[in-house]
Amino acid sequence: MRLTETFDWRGRTVRWARWGSGPPVVFCHGTPWSSWLWEPYADALAAEFTVHLWDMPGYGTSSMFPDHDVSLDVQGELLADLLAAWGLDVPERRPHVVAHDYGGAVSLRAHLLHGAAYASLVLVDVVALAPWGSPFFRQVRRTPEAFTTLAPEIHESLVRTYVAGASHVGLREADLDALVTPWLGETGQHAFYRQMAQADQRYTDEVQPRYGELDLPVLVVWGREDTWIPVDRAHRLAQTIPGAELEIVDDAGHLIQLDQPARLATRLHRWLAATSAG
Repeated sequence: MRLTETFDWRGRTVRWARWGSGPPVVFCHGTPWSSWLWEPYADALAAEFTVHLWDMPGYGTSSMFPDHDVSLDVQGELLADLLAAWGLDVPERRPHVVAHDYGGAVSLRAHLLHGAAYASLVLVDVVALAPWGSPFFRQVRRTPEAFTTLAPEIHESLVRTYVAGASHVGLREADLDALVTPWLGETGQHAFYRQMAQADQRYTDEVQPRYGELDLPVLVVWGREDTWIPVDRAHRLAQTIPGAELEIVDDAGHLIQLDQPARLATRLHRWLAATSAG
């Protein structure tokens, strides 16, 4: 990972990195992921764009302090402040934002509630429309202590099975290891269930009625075989946002970045090149 920089925010430490040259692009990850998923795409785009990666607090290499909330309201407010710290809060430097999963709700809240302005927004298999939250999420919310006290080997097996289920074509062992490793050990195990326990649909309910206000180029991309957030949400979301474009990717599940990397990379480059050109 290249996240060599830090941003201190309300006692949290956010790890981030920036490289490349050209118009700014900010990648937002979801749960239970990290910026690792977006790093190959950032590398590929860095010849033409200044790319920004960051791990939300409670995820990846950022701080996982047990007394800090990691809910969507906190992350949305943080993103707006992080963009300002990067100098991306002025009209001539508005970033293109590419968001996956929870990152969709985070970027939408930052924009609609906290004034973060974007040049364009790409929403990839995002959490944005009710209802959401799997039965597993609901079980963790009811009894988080039953999971935080699991034996480490049982916890690892559970996380590996859960993460693997997000792919349609199957994950390489090295990729599965990379996605699971941040959640191992006592700190990682507690953080894994903490973010689930704090998942609350009210944070999307607050902004969902305002999607019709979005006045910027928006691209919705979805894996046709996404079992975590079914593809009907893609059609609903694109219909809700004025002028949104919709791209459905065949043979891809929720982890579209790993299931169909070439197709996603090609579509992202085409979109960013076109919206940057005006």
